[in-house]
Amino acid sequence: MKNIIATIVFCSLFQMVTAQSHIPTIKNKTELNYVCKLHGQTRTLTLNTKMTADTLVFELNTKGVKNSSITIRQEALKKGNALSYIQGEDLEVLVLKPTETFFMISRAAYQDLLKNNKFIYNNTTYVLDQNADKNPFVLDGKSVDALHVIAQIDETEMWIVKNLDYPLICKMTKNPLGINFTLVKIEDK
Repeated sequence: MKNIIATIVFCSLFQMVTAQSHIPTIKNKTELNYVCKLHGQTRTLTLNTKMTADTLVFELNTKGVKNSSITIRQEALKKGNALSYIQGEDLEVLVLKPTETFFMISRAAYQDLLKNNKFIYNNTTYVLDQNADKNPFVLDGKSVDALHVIAQIDETEMWIVKNLDYPLICKMTKNPLGINFTLVKIEDK
């Protein structure tokens, strides 16, 4: 009888541990793999990170497009208020404006989301979805600890990783610009 009880307790604990969501992080040389839907076309996109004291650089690699680098300034990582949708086709190296981030929101916007259940980006208010548990983001078969937000003026939805340092957008759907993406793999190199 003790063995049966011990087995049930062990299985219950195992289930609780494996069912917990995880929080992907970005480090130097992290590789992010996305599937992007751009104006009706589907493309894969690989972003390799390079970090310095004052910038985060994404090396972009996508089939059929010239590789390029996009640099996010420290000021934008802290207080940015706009998402850049640049596709890296025109320049080998692009330094974003001090207000722009790429595939993530700023720390200030993330803190607004936590404090007020909303934030403003690109002059659009995004509101925390109170039913997020019904629509989790899953990566590699594991639920990601993410916040689901919905734009107030259109149907754009984003899932943002719960990470103050790098609040990565792991999924965007229903974007009226026709630019939607989903994180499919994250790997430290």
